[in-house]
Amino acid sequence: MAEPAAVEFRIDRRSGVATYLQIVQQTKQALRLGLLEPGDRLPTAREVVEATAINPNTVLKAYRELEREGLVEGRRGLGTFVTGTLGGAAAADDSPLRAELTDWAGRARAAGLDRDDVSALFTAVLNSTFEGDQDR
Repeated sequence: MAEPAAVEFRIDRRSGVATYLQIVQQTKQALRLGLLEPGDRLPTAREVVEATAINPNTVLKAYRELEREGLVEGRRGLGTFVTGTLGGAAAADDSPLRAELTDWAGRARAAGLDRDDVSALFTAVLNSTFEGDQDR
């Protein structure tokens, strides 16, 4: 029996983001955070369909996109496996930057900001910090 997949996808039907893109984005986030590493198996299309009630073709479209980007590889009869990485040590659970961001998020919550407020504030700061870096 194959090992369980290292990631579970969560689909937000109200987000306005295409379902296949949510799978692509969540896979990339897991790669950046080190939750997925080369050699890990992604859930099969059947497993994703059973967990999320989405169309199998949507899952396959997401996996094809990830394969096109060189991040995964489909192996007939075995599944889809991670072949690439994203991010680095700065995103790891034990990194100083992550600890500082965790502290900051806690202070923002204690100051009365809700999740959407924190997300908006962080996104605004992120956008202004990386403004002009689109070509990188």
